[in-house]
Amino acid sequence: MAPPPNKEDSSSVKRPASPSAGSNAASLNSSPSKRARGTSVGSFGYGDHHGGGAEALRLAGPDNKTKQYDEGVLRKRTQVETDVLAREKAAHELADALPKEISTIPTIDLFLPEALKDAVFVGHLVTDLDSVGGAIGAAALYNGKAALASDINSETAFALEEWGVEKPPTIEEVLKENPNAKICLVDHQQTSQMNPAINPDNVVGVIDHHALQSKTIVTDRPIYIDIRPWGSMSTIISHTFLTHHKRPPVGVAGMLLCAILSDTLNLQGPTTTEWDR
Repeated sequence: MAPPPNKEDSSSVKRPASPSAGSNAASLNSSPSKRARGTSVGSFGYGDHHGGGAEALRLAGPDNKTKQYDEGVLRKRTQVETDVLAREKAAHELADALPKEISTIPTIDLFLPEALKDAVFVGHLVTDLDSVGGAIGAAALYNGKAALASDINSETAFALEEWGVEKPPTIEEVLKENPNAKICLVDHQQTSQMNPAINPDNVVGVIDHHALQSKTIVTDRPIYIDIRPWGSMSTIISHTFLTHHKRPPVGVAGMLLCAILSDTLNLQGPTTTEWDR
């Protein structure tokens, strides 16, 4: 009785026809280094590429079920390779639809983080006008809610009264109603300045203009970060309103203005930038 055939040979390996069987077989047996661009096995020509979808195209065999290596060995395709080849035409149609002139720039919507929608915006302990005004502005911009980390000072109280803006609730009051509320820290990012009622695991964003120093918040997952070296955190919120073609309510705009003037010392302080002005 003859010995059983080799398992690999019987299930997945076949030897191709000799070069004399046709020019196609001869081109398949040629090495990639000798194969001219545009004459590879794939119908669109990928002989010089050796990775990912291009490799699947380069090794495409003479039928729809195999791939052919440079040594002439035929093997069954994997499901991934089959899926790649099935999308070859669609991929080229997409590439052909791209603009040929690099001078054209597509219109792309400006980014507004979904994570901040309905979030609670709260400033630092020993809160100041930039911390409160920025929280009020961010809440209006991202459709969230402003909260206080501590009692307000006289300057902040004056601005709230001047612009007819209601004093935000404390963060403790907000978290009592919704303990798992999403939190965005404004005007700070250090845990030493964060109200102890805030669970760091619920922090989804930081909007700030201070340097990253010790005790910067650490999170288990990526969060939204917007830190710019400007004179006021409220400048960041004002700039975002303008770049997104959104008009803040008069009271919110007034609070942002007062906050910018306060933090930049009437635009004369050393941290003032042209963006603040």
